Amino acid sequence: MDRRSFLKNSIAGLASVGLLLDGELLEAAPEVGPYGSIKDREPDENGFILPEGFKSKVIAIGGDQVEGSGYQWHLFPSGAGSIPDGSGGWFFISNSEVSNYLTPNETWGGASSIHFDASGSVIDAHPILAWSHSNAGGCATPWGTWLSCESDLFNEGKVWECDPNGLDLPIELQGVGLRNHGDIAIDRERKCLYMTENHRRGLFYRYVPNQWPNLKDGLLEALKVESDGSIQWIKITDHLDGTIPNREKTNEGKLMAGGMGCWYEKDSVYFSTRLDNRVHSINLSSNRYEVIWDGENGRQPLLGIDDLTVDPLTGDVFVAETNGNMELVIITPEGSVEPFCRVTGEQHDFSALTGPCFDPFRKRLYISSQRAEGNRLVRDVIPAINWGIGSYGSRTGITYEISGPFRTVKSPDISSMIPIDVPTTTLQQDVLVDVPVDVPNEVFPQSVPTEIATTTSTLKLSAEKVKEKNIKDVTDVKDSNSLLVISSFVGAAIFLGAGAAAIKYRSNSLMKSDKTP
Repeated sequence: MDRRSFLKNSIAGLASVGLLLDGELLEAAPEVGPYGSIKDREPDENGFILPEGFKSKVIAIGGDQVEGSGYQWHLFPSGAGSIPDGSGGWFFISNSEVSNYLTPNETWGGASSIHFDASGSVIDAHPILAWSHSNAGGCATPWGTWLSCESDLFNEGKVWECDPNGLDLPIELQGVGLRNHGDIAIDRERKCLYMTENHRRGLFYRYVPNQWPNLKDGLLEALKVESDGSIQWIKITDHLDGTIPNREKTNEGKLMAGGMGCWYEKDSVYFSTRLDNRVHSINLSSNRYEVIWDGENGRQPLLGIDDLTVDPLTGDVFVAETNGNMELVIITPEGSVEPFCRVTGEQHDFSALTGPCFDPFRKRLYISSQRAEGNRLVRDVIPAINWGIGSYGSRTGITYEISGPFRTVKSPDISSMIPIDVPTTTLQQDVLVDVPVDVPNEVFPQSVPTEIATTTSTLKLSAEKVKEKNIKDVTDVKDSNSLLVISSFVGAAIFLGAGAAAIKYRSNSLMKSDKTP
């Protein structure tokens, strides 16, 4: 079982005590969703049960070279997005969620980019972030860069701004602060960022940069929800002081237990919380908050909530499951909540659906099975993670493309759409359909390589990339939950049956620490 699924199952009962979230709940409609029922349909060769007219295709397999390039795809794909390249093609960006507790004193995560031409053929693939770890959520910026969030169990996760070309070095956004980051979304109208926190007592944050679009410094605020559903933003003082977690610096913030996916779309921000299986929304024009899906107590059809994305044309919210029956479920503006697809088969056992996102032209939907069976043993790629041999030892993860007749609307309101010059990601999207994109050359300045890089990361930087090392400052943070960590490692032992030494090393450290979520 993957880390996030086991943690959720281990403490959901504890986390649900006293969690009262405001807002009128959206009931699941009994009728079939907009793409029809998948009830009687058979899985394809990749294990996908899809609506009529849709098909799946393998894009990249963890540990294997991306077809059409010489680049080895990273393990455990997570948050993802797409960025137009200005020539009719696009970059598909994917984070690598190799958690720091699995690789003590090593950094094997990061993010990778696949460059597609206008026909969807691979031009190249390369790393854009290395010497990082636990990279879960991410977001494309309006100016064509990628933000990668570290979901760090020790509450010291950073956010990095990356060049999708892989030419410029990643920049740490220190002003955002350190925490167990869930996800991030950008609101270019209000010139701010929204962030979830993957912690059982997490908050929902707004970050307002001092000098937009420079994201390095700014003001951090927490969401407060009134009894009538109206919202306020509470300033967090000294948010860069890591001696006390930011969530403990205010007693007015709305509790969001285990914050995960986050997405800004047309004056609304949507986000999910894994410990209570809920999807939330904030109408930023009216400053109103509501819960649009409540999946507590095993309510179907949406269970084990993790990542999400939004269809730029119809407003359908696609929510991925990290456990349950591995479905990608649609919440439509019309009120239906129905599965779009389901992933089945032994090759997906103990996996999680991650990183749903459309390409910039809405022709393809990308999604990963984070622990799908690959062709190589995990330990042959990352020696610290020894999951043994056979099927369960080769759970490297696979990224897929889904194509087909995505629905349209009868009379689309073109005036309400945000122009196509903005990227589309799992967390933020602003596009029209089938319109060429021009991205200024200055967005991606060229750099001259000065040093050949070596790294322990699966994101092996090529000779054309410049070495950059992340220096991690260890701080003491309060808030212990040894039970959660022990449960996660017990689950890993059941699943893996190997690698006990590495896990025990980190587990012992965590039990002495007060920094676990």
